[in-house]
Amino acid sequence: MSENGHHDYRVGDGMEVTLHFTVKLEDGEVVDSTRDKQPATFQLGDGNLPPGFEAPLKGMVAGDTGAYEITPEHAFGQHNPQNVQRLSRDSFEEAVEPGTVMSFADAAGGEVPGVIASVDERHVEVDFNHPLAGRTLTFEVEILAVKPATTH
Repeated sequence: MSENGHHDYRVGDGMEVTLHFTVKLEDGEVVDSTRDKQPATFQLGDGNLPPGFEAPLKGMVAGDTGAYEITPEHAFGQHNPQNVQRLSRDSFEEAVEPGTVMSFADAAGGEVPGVIASVDERHVEVDFNHPLAGRTLTFEVEILAVKPATTH
């Protein structure tokens, strides 16, 4: 298959990679997967994947499979207590329940997702950490294609 040179490309900087992936939690619960839909295509280093997810792919070729444990530092960061904020219950128009994900305006006017952590009579605690912060993830991949990325 390699006489035309198209099957020897390895995953590396400037390469476009097409792959199927599954991300699992410590207990095996699947949090994201392309298995039941289109494979993912991205250019290494384009920011679509956190660096910790890209690193294990380097050097792989089409047809390779693997499963990698990604620590929180290389995935979505540690859970930061400073990202949990207490807001006045009065600032919520509707009733809120722990576990609800809501959108909040950040200082720059953008929107950030927050998870309601706890509710009491006067305060609502909102956790702005990434939902997967502090989790060790298992990243299972199947490399389908590797080719030089075309620059626009």
